[in-house]
Amino acid sequence: MDPRRTLPSVERVVSELAGLPHDLLVDAARAAIDAARATIAAGGAPPTEDEVIADAAGRVGRMAVRRLQPLVNATGVLLHTNLGRAPLGDDAMAAVADVARGASNLELNLETGGRGSRHEHAGALLARACSAEAGMVVNNNAAAVLLALGALARGREVVVSRGELVEIGGGFRVPDIMAESRCRLVEVGTTNRTRRSDYETALTDDTALVLKVHASNYRMVGFTETTSIADLASLGPPVMVDAGSGLLDETTPWLPTRPAWLHDEPGIRQAIDAGAAVVTFSGDKLLGGPQAGIIVGRADAIATIARHPLARAMRADKMTLAALQHTASVYLSGDATAIPLWRMATTPVDALRARAERIAAEVPGARVVDTEAVAGGGSLPGLTIPSAGVAVAPTRPDALAAVRRGGAIARVEGGRVVCDLRSVDPDDDRLVVAALARA
Repeated sequence: MDPRRTLPSVERVVSELAGLPHDLLVDAARAAIDAARATIAAGGAPPTEDEVIADAAGRVGRMAVRRLQPLVNATGVLLHTNLGRAPLGDDAMAAVADVARGASNLELNLETGGRGSRHEHAGALLARACSAEAGMVVNNNAAAVLLALGALARGREVVVSRGELVEIGGGFRVPDIMAESRCRLVEVGTTNRTRRSDYETALTDDTALVLKVHASNYRMVGFTETTSIADLASLGPPVMVDAGSGLLDETTPWLPTRPAWLHDEPGIRQAIDAGAAVVTFSGDKLLGGPQAGIIVGRADAIATIARHPLARAMRADKMTLAALQHTASVYLSGDATAIPLWRMATTPVDALRARAERIAAEVPGARVVDTEAVAGGGSLPGLTIPSAGVAVAPTRPDALAAVRRGGAIARVEGGRVVCDLRSVDPDDDRLVVAALARA
């Protein structure tokens, strides 16, 4: 008898599987059966029914792991790009649910009954929060830069310092995005020093913008010199600032004191006050909101950008706008500690140690350690935040993966698995206990 006839049917294998939609279970069953047929064709022993089912179950498990799912960020990187950057609080999620579960005035003017603009919601509030005349929201900061350059400088020159032609994660490079915007890059200065006179010499009648890019993902020290936004604004052409990380106000008036680890991070409000015509930044970095690109500045510039054909392709959806509207409202209230990012970032180290002691008491071999957290997400390079966590000496070679399978993402330091509590919500401490126990 043909040994392939001993293999179970797809229906039989699927009947033993669970956890994914039926069509995906069928795919796993068929793949397992095909693998068994290939083994037989190669002269191997026919797999048993249990072996085929186990193979299919393993395939289901691997598919399930690849699906988007919640995790505990115990890396100490507050804005971890791979882990979704800034977490949203319950109030922001409730605002999203309120808008998403039914109809809303997304593009309806309730006063006139006519068509409204989606920029009147979060965009207007964020502009108000940083003293800009107007604002709008797109799907991320790369889109914001691309759109602003395309709308304001297509076919014309944009002057930028050589020291600011940066690359961020995923291979996004400022020169490339300028090329896609169809503007002409004019490089001035040197890598480490660019003066006002360098910009001034490069200006022509065809200069559309002077672009200043915040080096948010690296730090240059030593023999350096940059030109301030105020000095650039005095040259004449409009100044566009890619602020990247999105600190609304460098004085952080929404916190009792300005955290020392912010160092010299520039604020959006200060860029506007210094004369920037347009400022772009991320919604999910130091703003602490959802992924979005925010453009604020002069009303005429924002209107021009909003009319660009790509503005519709890059616009944010109603759920993002609802979360951002809530986030902006929190800032305008004067107390941003309701935003999870700032709550995590400003928690006293003693409070973190107390949590670490409770966790360590429940995990054999665990001990409390002082750690250093970072902002992450391409923000505040080289600057750390004092923190505390729990460390265990692993008893298995795949300890870090075991913790990950337990739903927590940790790091390894000095041969120990460390869960940094600066980036962990206190409600998730029980999950940290369970995950560390697996190590």
